[in-house]
Order: sequence, then structure tokens, then C-alpha cells
Amino acid sequence: MQQHPLVAIVTRLGTFILVMIALSVMIFILARVVPGDPARMALGPAATPEQVDALRLSMGLDQPLVVQYFDYIRKALHGDLGMSLVSQRPVTTDLASTVPATVELVLVSVIFMFLVAIPLGVITAHYRDRAFDHIGRVLSLTGVIIPSFLFAITLQLLAARYLNNWPIIGRIDHNLGWTGGPTGFLIVDGLLAGRFDVVASALQHLALPAFALSMAGIGQITRITRSSMIENQRKDHVLTLQSFGVPERVIIFRYLLKLSSIAPLTIMGLEFASLIGNAFVIEMIFAWGGFASYGLNSILQKDLNSVTAVVLVAGLFFIIANLIVDILISIIDPRLRHKEAR
Repeated sequence: MQQHPLVAIVTRLGTFILVMIALSVMIFILARVVPGDPARMALGPAATPEQVDALRLSMGLDQPLVVQYFDYIRKALHGDLGMSLVSQRPVTTDLASTVPATVELVLVSVIFMFLVAIPLGVITAHYRDRAFDHIGRVLSLTGVIIPSFLFAITLQLLAARYLNNWPIIGRIDHNLGWTGGPTGFLIVDGLLAGRFDVVASALQHLALPAFALSMAGIGQITRITRSSMIENQRKDHVLTLQSFGVPERVIIFRYLLKLSSIAPLTIMGLEFASLIGNAFVIEMIFAWGGFASYGLNSILQKDLNSVTAVVLVAGLFFIIANLIVDILISIIDPRLRHKEAR
């Protein structure tokens, strides 16, 4: 019996809601049991004990953890994530100014991974145990074992040496006089405003950090795509197609690639979620000013509201990425829906 796709989606959404609740409880408790008084850290060593006590009282830190948690959730459901102790602004304001920068960087990185890793995995599988396969395997292994920050610094040095006019820091050329747009995504806002100079500058600034951030994913997805292609080449229906004289390119792009795309898609969804958390090094190197570096600074300053919000938003991205991957996989391979319905 086939399970309706809507039922499968609702079931997954229910599971993801439970995951978000568990994540909120975990990060809320961890953020408050870590040594260090957030009120003292926010006010600095020169603050008097009375000032520290007043701030702790205003933050509700004198209440039991259970009371603090439900008070936080109640406000969060109404869009209030509290005030940042560091920036002295609402956390939602900080997130609105930093999340688009990181999401744009990660999306372009995922596009790089898709455009490079999938074709490279297909080609190396097709030329298995030949020179091109050996070169591709070395390149993919290099992407996996070399840390992204080393790629980032190397790309910066090469661009500074050989590409004199290529930007190596920031998100956009400030000489353009761009004041921002409604979404915070420079490419989208530039297109909406008809400012193609803004789009071109944003793409230039994105190229190096996105490529550096995507290198590990490119290596991993290339290896998985290659392995999946080689494994599926031995399947009976593929051998039957070959025996009937079906052209190789038709077998690869119409049958093999579709069948072999499930594992790379799964990894790509996980990579998208992990890139959100791993982008902080790239953001610091390229002075990106995004969500990942904001989260790192919040952790170092023990900014309770910001830390909790950052982890919840990162968890939400992880859930959304996995939900999209599940939907895509169920579309590509309907057998999975049959299996879930049993």
C-alpha cells in the first residue's frame, strides 16, 4: 500500500517538532550550567555587585530553570528572542542582519558542490581505474583531508597575487553606495532593484569564500557519487540495457544518474546543515559578518539569548534541509514511500 506524500510530510514534520523541542531544552540548560556569570560578563569587571544582581534579576536568572525555560519559549513563540547582552539589541534584529549573509554563502557553496562534485563523480566512475579516475580520486581526497581555512587563505593569497582587482574580503564593494534591500540577500535584492552592478559585485565577493567552504563537500560527494555509480553499474537492469545496445550516455544520464543520486542528495542535505555551523572560520577570514561568526562571538561572550537563538536557528536549518532531501528522495525513488507504508 502506497503512503500518500502529504501524510509522509506531516509525519516528518511532527518528528522534527519533537526534535526542536528536545534541542531547545538541551541548549537552554547547557547555556546556563556552563561556568561563568553572564550578567558579570555583560557588565564587565568594573560593575558593582548591586548592578550585577539587578541585571540578573531583569534577565530572570534568579528563577528556577523550568520557569526560565517556559518563559523563554512563551516569548519565542511570539517572536521575542530576548535582548543580546553584547550588542544591546533584540536578538531577532541581530539574526535578521546576519542570517542572510551566511545562508547566501552556504547556498552558493551547495551550488558549487552540485556543479562540481556530481559531474566529477560520474566521470571518474565512467573512467574507473584509468588516469582520469586516479586524478579525480586524488582531488576528492584532497578536498576531504585539507581544512577549509587553508583553502581560504590559499585562495586569498593567489587572488591578491594574480588577480589584482579581485575582492578578498567583505560581501560587496562599498563604493557602489548600496544601502541594503528587503531580504538581506545581496543577489536577490540587487536583481529586485535592477542593480546588476550590485549582483556582479556580490558574486565576485562570494566566489572565493563559497569555493573554499565547499571543498570538503565536493570531495565527499564526489567519492560517494563515484561509489554509487560503480555499484549500480552492476545491477541487472543496467546490464540488460547494455546488452540491448542502449547508448552509454543514455544509460548514464537517464538511468544510472537518477538511481545513484539518492546517496549524494542525502549527503548534500547534511552538508548544507553542517556548513551553517562550519562557516565561522571562512567568515572570519573573509570578514563576512554573517550568522556563524555572530554565533561564535555569542558563545565566547556567554550571551545567553543569542547562544540559544543561534543553536535553534541552526537546528531549524538542519531540519529544513533534511525535510527537503526526504521529499526529493521520495520523488526520485517512489519505492521508499511503499517501504514506509508497510
